[in-house]
Amino acid sequence: MNRCLASPLRRCAARAALAFGLSAFCTLSIGQATGRPIPQDAAHGLMQITQPPQMLLNGAPARLAPGARIHDTNHMLVMSAVLVQQQFLVRYVLDAQAQVAEVWIEGRPGPAPARARAQVE
Repeated sequence: MNRCLASPLRRCAARAALAFGLSAFCTLSIGQATGRPIPQDAAHGLMQITQPPQMLLNGAPARLAPGARIHDTNHMLVMSAVLVQQQFLVRYVLDAQAQVAEVWIEGRPGPAPARARAQVE
């Protein structure tokens, strides 16, 4: 008597479960790759975290709201402490208390034009 043989019904059910699991996994990966859309009303600015939650936004003092989310260019969440003393071009949304509620990093500011550098030196 061979007990290791699985019935055809069991094999079919196992294959169906495997196919369902793989399709769910693929759907999740595709959904994560699309990213989150940035709202149309998000303002553009230059952000520099001085000491969390304090920051400079377009050169003016601002404050991160409690629970503020900062998304990097890959739409991954970034902690504000990692970004201290670095400047980034961002899009941001303010909350009702005029604190920065959500930030999307678009990149780093480019180098200054040659004329501006010559005037500084």
